[in-house]
Order: sequence, then C-alpha cells, then structure tokens
Amino acid sequence: MAEIINLRLARKAKTRADAAQKASENRAKFGRTGAQKAADKAQHERHERALDQAKRDTDD
Repeated sequence: MAEIINLRLARKAKTRADAAQKASENRAKFGRTGAQKAADKAQHERHERALDQAKRDTDD
C-alpha cells in the first residue's frame, strides 16, 4: 500500500522550507559580520570620545 500523506502538513513543511531558504539568502546578501559590527562600534566610541574631549569646562 502507498503511504498516506497529509497534504496540509506537506504544504506547511514546504512553506517553512521555502522561508528558511529565503532567510538564508537574505542573511548572505544583507548580513554584516561580527568584525564589521565591532569596527563600527569602535569607530562610534572614538567619535564620542573625541566630542567629549572637545567640550569646554565651564566653571561658575
């Protein structure tokens, strides 16, 4: 005898697989590496430090 397949579950499984494939493609296309994120964070911190050092002290 043939194996009985629940079509609703098969459709849902196919939809999940398609979504996972698309997510994987998007991660490769638009994702940033950890090194890139760390470099951006370091640059932002350097910028903030430079701004803080340029502030004037106002003694009343």
